[in-house]
Amino acid sequence: MDDSCCWGSSDYEILTEIGQGAYGKVYKARERRGQQRFIAVKRLNIPEEPESGIPQFVIREVALLRKIEHFNHPNIVKLLNVSAGWQNEKFDLTLVFEYIDQDLTTFLSKVSEKGLARDKIKDVMRQLLSGLDFLHTNTVIHRDLKPDNVLVSSRGEVKIADFGLARIYTYHIALTPCVVTLWYRAPEVLLQSSYMSSVDMWSAGCIFAELFLLRPLFRGFTEIQQLQKIFEVIGLPGEEDWPIESPVCYSPTWAEKKPTKQLLPSLAHEENDLLSQFLTFNPAHRISACRALAHPSLADCNSEDE
Repeated sequence: MDDSCCWGSSDYEILTEIGQGAYGKVYKARERRGQQRFIAVKRLNIPEEPESGIPQFVIREVALLRKIEHFNHPNIVKLLNVSAGWQNEKFDLTLVFEYIDQDLTTFLSKVSEKGLARDKIKDVMRQLLSGLDFLHTNTVIHRDLKPDNVLVSSRGEVKIADFGLARIYTYHIALTPCVVTLWYRAPEVLLQSSYMSSVDMWSAGCIFAELFLLRPLFRGFTEIQQLQKIFEVIGLPGEEDWPIESPVCYSPTWAEKKPTKQLLPSLAHEENDLLSQFLTFNPAHRISACRALAHPSLADCNSEDE
């Protein structure tokens, strides 16, 4: 870290609110000294009772970001400073990040009806997968991957942000359900089953499809409707793939069984092949970030800005 390790709230000027993270608000700010660069300031909402101690999610987020920051990965948002302390009977915790111009949702909203160029889609996905591969290699599941949490700079840099729901994982640990925005939730989360890093790969597949469609692929408004939307596209899985521990019972009336080779007719064969490996129902058979990076549909990527 640079001299920003000594920052306090007087060292930057809050300019405007730019969004909400998993547990707090995010502001655009400017340094009052040094380079006077723009920064992103995340102020977490902490329970007021001092006797309750520091909440686990605060400890978890800061610990994860500190761990990730040590490696300084280009596709993970950079943590610049952490400040914490009691003030007016409230625990105040502020995280200062590098400022990135926009998130992927905003980026896609500016794309013309012609859509994104194939090379741009490849570039975004390769950067996203590189960040995910780094997280998963370091035993971190993001758990809330969606376009709102993927930042895109004016130089075309893609960075994964908002680790308020991330958690270090061990083999097949049962984690809290209902943590990912509904449209990007993996089936095993919807079915209240245990899950692993493969939940992030399902979310990455949803984002991959959205880069082509310029809209979310699955838009359900309840968990059951979301499952139905998924099965309408990928087909009904076999009962042998249904998680045994799920409280939701398997039923052949969910949807028709159908081949999954061409999930989106507008995509090329190799693109559909990658999408089908992202959107594989059984998480044990779902593609990893490392393998996805080696997939032919992402080869020969032109990473230059368009």
